Parts: sequence; C-alpha cells; structure tokens
Amino acid sequence: MFTRLYRHRFAGDGATFAYHAAGYGPGQNGADPKLVTGDVNTILDFRYSPFEKLDWYFDHHVSAFVTPADRADYERRALAQDAAGERRFFHDGTYSSATKLIADIGRERFGLDAAPSAELVRWADMIDSAAFTSAKMAVDRAEPVLKLMTVVENLGDDAFLARMVPRLLSQPLAEVASAPDIVEAYEPLGRAHEAFVKLVEQRARTQGIVVVVDVSDQLIDVAGKFVTYALYPESAYSILLSRSKSKCKISIGYNPWSPVPRRHNIAAICERHGGGGHPVVGAISLPAGQVEEAKALVRSIADELAA
Repeated sequence: MFTRLYRHRFAGDGATFAYHAAGYGPGQNGADPKLVTGDVNTILDFRYSPFEKLDWYFDHHVSAFVTPADRADYERRALAQDAAGERRFFHDGTYSSATKLIADIGRERFGLDAAPSAELVRWADMIDSAAFTSAKMAVDRAEPVLKLMTVVENLGDDAFLARMVPRLLSQPLAEVASAPDIVEAYEPLGRAHEAFVKLVEQRARTQGIVVVVDVSDQLIDVAGKFVTYALYPESAYSILLSRSKSKCKISIGYNPWSPVPRRHNIAAICERHGGGGHPVVGAISLPAGQVEEAKALVRSIADELAA
C-alpha cells in the first residue's frame, strides 16, 4: 500500500524498492539502524525509531513509542513536516490496521486512488483487527486469502516480499491468493496448522474466563491465534506460550466473540514486560532459554486476567 502511495506521489522518479520483514525479539524495541540505508527510508506497522534518516512512518499500535523521548521526537518532526507543507509521519492508535491507515491518508492527503487496492485493504484490515465473522473462519482458513495470510506469516522474509509486493500491485488479491505457488506453499503449513489445533485441544486449560495453553516443550515458529476461541467460545482471554529457536513468545488476546466484556488493556500488560500490541491483543518475547521465567510470567498474567 505504501509502494502504491509513493509511486503516486513521486510518479516517474524511477524509484526501486527494497523490503525488510521486521519482527520483535527479546529486548528488541525498534528497527535495526543498519537497515536504514536507502535514499528514502520508511517504517511501516512497527515501533517508532528516531532515526535521522527516517523519511516516512505509518503505524497504528498504541505501543508504538517505547519512551516519552520517542514520542516527543515523532511529534516534533510531524509538526515540522506540517509547517513545511507535507506531513509524512502518521500514527493513529484508533486504526484497526496500518494498511487502512496508509490507504486513508493516501486518499485524504495525497489524492491517491485507493480503489484498485480496496479488496486488499478490506482483508488486511480484517486480519489485523481479527474482525472475522467467527473464530471458526479464522481457524479453518478455507478462504484462499487466509491461506495466503498463512504463507506470509510463515515464509514472508525479504526475498518473499520482493516477489510478492509487485504481484499484489499488478494482480487482484484473489488471483494471487489462488496462484499455484501459494497453494503449494500452503499445503505443508496447512498440515502443521491442523496438528497445532490438535495440540491446543490437548494442552488447553481454563482458569475462569482465561484459557491458557503451554506448548513450550516444542519448537513452533508461528502459532494460530484463534484456536482457543473456537474451542472455548465462552472464554474472554487466551494466553499462549510457545517457543521457537530464537525466543519464547507469550501471545495474549481478548476473544472478540466473547459474551464477557473486556476489562483489561492487553497492550499495557505486555508493555510492562517489554512487549506491546493493542488493547485487545499483544505479545511478549523472552530469550529461548528462559522457559521457566516465561511460565511464571504466564501464571502471573493469567491470575491478573482471571481476577
């Protein structure tokens, strides 16, 4: 979406694009400064980093600013851009996705015709905000776009993005999602997802309105976020402890289909432990060797959410 915006704003300048898939690890609170090597540098859907060579910024996470100094730097530069006549830093924690934020800002401030990307924006917004019609829809992943989501989540490294972004710029989303290479890439991931669903069925335990799942005895790179909601529709919160080769991850979420109202800010809980997210979903990362510490933290958070 940003590539479309940039090409609209600077049509004909011959810019080439490089993409880096960023994630959070233990103690990682922003982008790697070694990556800021372009003539134009952009951070999208990620924590703010006050790099001198940062030119554009779009994010919707309420935990976008690690320190007050980061927020102050963002506000200072955004005001300076307004004074110069063209703002390029945008943060709005009320938005359900960065994709929709870019599309709306592009249309309202830069005259971008976002209509060709309407279906992409609709699905990206649904996925990012977990606005599925049901937990079953999210778990079953019957729609081709949700299979593409799974492929991106598991295989979306820099090389993948370099191939995929141009396709999404030139082809309809449904066509990309149903392409033979995506279908083939999903097959082993789909089998792994089915095995994960069975594992959650075995490991899940309830603590009042909280469902806790500990699969830290296995190496799992990407864990499904909605399985507990499908298995326990009356639950309000889920806590999932998983482990990969690089980290222990505690994923916390509020069940958007729960009959119980949300009474906790999950982003605030995660921020206390070096993580972040949104009021309804967040995550915390610890070093892979700190499994017992992660287990203790899960127990503490479960007690807090169940109280």
